[in-house]
Amino acid sequence: MKMTRFENSYKLPIFMALLFATLLAGGGTGRVFAAVAPGVTVAPGTLVGAATEPTVISSSPGDRATNVPISTNTSDNVVTGAAVTATFSQPMDPETVSSSSPGISLTFTVAETNGNDVPGTVVMNDANTVATFTPTWSALNPNTSYTATVTMAAKNAAGVAMGNPVAWTFTTGAIEFTGQAPVSLGAAGRFAILTKSGITDVHPSAINGDAGASPITGAAIHLTCAEMVTGIIYSPNAAGPLPCRVTDPTLLTTAVGDLQAAYTDAAGRTLPNFTNRGAGDIGGLTLAPGLYKWTTGVLISKDVTLSGGADAVWIFQIEGTLTEADATRVILKGGAQPKNIFWQASGDVAIGTTAHFEGVILAKKLIAMKTGASANGRLLAQTAVTLEKNAVSQP
Repeated sequence: MKMTRFENSYKLPIFMALLFATLLAGGGTGRVFAAVAPGVTVAPGTLVGAATEPTVISSSPGDRATNVPISTNTSDNVVTGAAVTATFSQPMDPETVSSSSPGISLTFTVAETNGNDVPGTVVMNDANTVATFTPTWSALNPNTSYTATVTMAAKNAAGVAMGNPVAWTFTTGAIEFTGQAPVSLGAAGRFAILTKSGITDVHPSAINGDAGASPITGAAIHLTCAEMVTGIIYSPNAAGPLPCRVTDPTLLTTAVGDLQAAYTDAAGRTLPNFTNRGAGDIGGLTLAPGLYKWTTGVLISKDVTLSGGADAVWIFQIEGTLTEADATRVILKGGAQPKNIFWQASGDVAIGTTAHFEGVILAKKLIAMKTGASANGRLLAQTAVTLEKNAVSQP
């Protein structure tokens, strides 16, 4: 039977309403929806009874944002990592979103897109509509893609959960800090290895550059002449290795004094660009030039990259030990030079078996190179240096 025009116009809205309801009901909670750019609003979520599912209506940085600053610097020189915010469509239950303990909140997370989590805290604003994730790191990595995620654990004030997780990505810019001048090494700068209490060695090592020890006797220098690929062994007295040692107590006294001055210079630099980066473990990170400070020891658990130009300077202030794990590498990119990288450590320094290191080590205590480790830089210790079949080349 042919329908009248009235019947068609009556049934079409009913059909459209049913279709819309079906689409809402089949939204699919397995999908991850991208957050929109700041200032752009979207429709609220699916109706659940009399309540509406909350959603993220804007984010900062926005989805796919580029050249995002890695940190912010307040007027009183407090450096913090760039914050990430999520704005919700309605007031939220803060207990389901915020966290005062770094890394505890599993609802709002930020991670490098390759999988490394960023520790941080999440705080809601007074209206409970904006969540702010602040990294505990003093800066994010430069030139790195990050993914921020708000999971379905987030609930509104009525206890209704988000119907879908929301995720967005952003990329930080490549920022170099140029304010630090290199640490002056004075006469210590002519040495690949310089210590105050001797050099022990499991033969054979290969040294490119001068080596010496003072004020301890030259008998505490256990390098052999054959291990000096280039350079001279300087001894404070005639007890140094024969037949190649050169006795020069005046040079050594000056060089050791300059070593101590360089350590004091590096330790005394102020207003760090980064504080407690990586919570003391910098393995897997890419580090921009600048002044870094740790109130703990530092571990290089896996390869770490220093990326910057030929004149870029890194100064690492470490109030504890510096340990590089076995078979890991310090990698330089962008023209970075080991002569402009300074690792000042108040505790022992240990470079793991077959690991590779770059830069100048200014150690208050022992520098221990494990079997087969190598270094492009200088080993400058206020106690001893121990070698085990190592290759050390001064920059």
